[in-house]
Formats: sequence, C-alpha cells, structure tokens
Amino acid sequence: MPKLKTRKAVAKRVKITGTGKVLCFRSGKSHILTKKSAKRKRRLAKAKILRDGQAKMIKKLLPYG
Repeated sequence: MPKLKTRKAVAKRVKITGTGKVLCFRSGKSHILTKKSAKRKRRLAKAKILRDGQAKMIKKLLPYG
C-alpha cells in the first residue's frame, strides 16, 4: 500500500493536538485591523476546536490525524 500524501492546504490551516482534537485557526486577522475592536481581534487570535463531524473530515485529509 502506498504512503498517504498530506493535503498541504489543510495542514496549513489546522493542527491536531496530542489528544486528537482538531484546532482550526480563524481567518480575518491579517489586514484591515483598525476598524476591528480589540475584543474581536483577541477572539480571532485564538484557535477554535472543531466539532466531531468536521474533525472527522479533516482527519481523513491528514495521514497523521
């Protein structure tokens, strides 16, 4: 059986924790930050834990997931 290739587009956007949870980094923190409130920018800086169904789909795209 051949080695599974990593979907690089997915790998750049998510991280899998040691316990198997999938962390997704939020979009909207790269530019036009002056009109966004400090509270909103703090929230965007934090990663989000994906739910079971979404995490299952992401793990299929990553061989180490």
